[in-house]
Amino acid sequence: MSTRKFAAVAVGMTLALSLAACGGEGAGSDTGTEEGDTGTTEESSEGGLIGVSMPTQTSERWIADGDAVKSGLEEAGYEVDLQFAGDDIPTQSQQIDQMITKGASALIIAAIDGTALASQLQAAADAGIPVISYDRLIRDSENVDFYVTFDNYQVGVQQATSLLVGLGLLTQDGAEGDATGPFNVELFAGSLDDNNAHFFYAGAIDTLQPYIDEGTIVIKSGQTDIEQVATLRWQQETAQKRMEDLLTSAYSDGSVVQGVLSPYDGLSRGIITALQNAGYAVGDAAKPMPPVTGQDAEIASVKLIADGVQFSTIFKDTRKLADQAVVAAQAYLEGEEPEANDTETYDNGVKVVPSYLLESDIVYADNIQALLVDSGYWTAEEVASGQAG
Repeated sequence: MSTRKFAAVAVGMTLALSLAACGGEGAGSDTGTEEGDTGTTEESSEGGLIGVSMPTQTSERWIADGDAVKSGLEEAGYEVDLQFAGDDIPTQSQQIDQMITKGASALIIAAIDGTALASQLQAAADAGIPVISYDRLIRDSENVDFYVTFDNYQVGVQQATSLLVGLGLLTQDGAEGDATGPFNVELFAGSLDDNNAHFFYAGAIDTLQPYIDEGTIVIKSGQTDIEQVATLRWQQETAQKRMEDLLTSAYSDGSVVQGVLSPYDGLSRGIITALQNAGYAVGDAAKPMPPVTGQDAEIASVKLIADGVQFSTIFKDTRKLADQAVVAAQAYLEGEEPEANDTETYDNGVKVVPSYLLESDIVYADNIQALLVDSGYWTAEEVASGQAG
C-alpha cells in the first residue's frame, strides 16, 4: 500500500490529502480498504462538528473526496467526523444517525442510495442541521438544502463525444472525422440507485442517438435501455461479467466490438479485462482493442490511457468539489445561504435543490500532461507506474 499527497486549489485553502492505492486483478484495480471500514474520527477545533458521510473506500476518488473535505473543513476551523460506509446502506444510515446524535452542526453526504436516508434527513431537519448533498443527489426528500456536483449531463456528453473521437467520427476539436462506420458499440451505465448514473447516461445517449438512428453506430446486443445496461454499485466485476456475456451472446458470429461506452474507470477496467481475455489487444489486426471511455481519472486507468489500452476518461477535479462543499457548509454555519449557479436542473422528486455545478474535462493520451500532471493531480512517475506514489 502506498500513499500520495497533492495540494488542493481554490478558496484560499491548502487541502492536504492522502490517497491509498492497492494492487488488484485484471486490467486495473480498485483502491481502498475493506468494505465496511469507517473513516476518521474528530479532531479538536472550535468551529463546531461537521459530519461527512462517504459511500465507500473501494474507489480512489471517494477516499480522495473524503480526505479533501475533512482537510478543508479542519483548515476552516471545524471538527470533522468522516465516515466511509462500505457501500452498505444500513451502515451509512447508522453512521449519519450517530453524527446527528453527536451534535453535528452540518452534514455533507455522498449517498449510496439517494432514496434511502429519509429518516436521517428528517432527524437532521428537526434538529436544524443543514444537509449538503455531495456529488450524488439525495432524492425524494425536502430535507436537502444544497447540492455540490459537476455538470453530470455534460459529463455524459463528454463520454459519448470521446467515444465518437475514438471511432474516428469526430476529431478532438469537434470537427467531423473521416470514419464512416458502421461500428459495433456496446453501452454501459452506472448504478440505478445513483442519481448521477441517469444524468451520465442521458447525456451520452442524447449525443449518440443521431448516429444510432442513421446506422453509423450499431448496438449489436440490442441493449440500450438504462435498466438493461446498468451496473449495480458500479462494480468492476459486474461490468466484466456483462461484457463477457455480451461477447458470447452477440459476437459469436465472428464480428468484433468496435467501441464501448463506459461511465466509470473501474467499470472500464473490468470491460477491458473481458476484452483482453477474449483476444482483443492493442495493435491486433483481427481484434484491435476498441475505444473504451471512462470517468474519474483513476491512476490505473490513466496508465492504461497512456499505454493506448483505455481510450479516454473524464477528469472531475474533486479537489475543487471538496472546496465547494466546504464553502457551502461554512456559509450555512455563518447564517448565510451558499451561492448556487443552478436552481433549475436538479429536481429530487420533491423539490429543485439549489446546486453548484463544476466543469469537467476529457482526458486523452495526448493531454494527460496538461490536465493531470501540470495541475498536480498526478505526477509523471505515478502515470508511468499506474500507482499512486
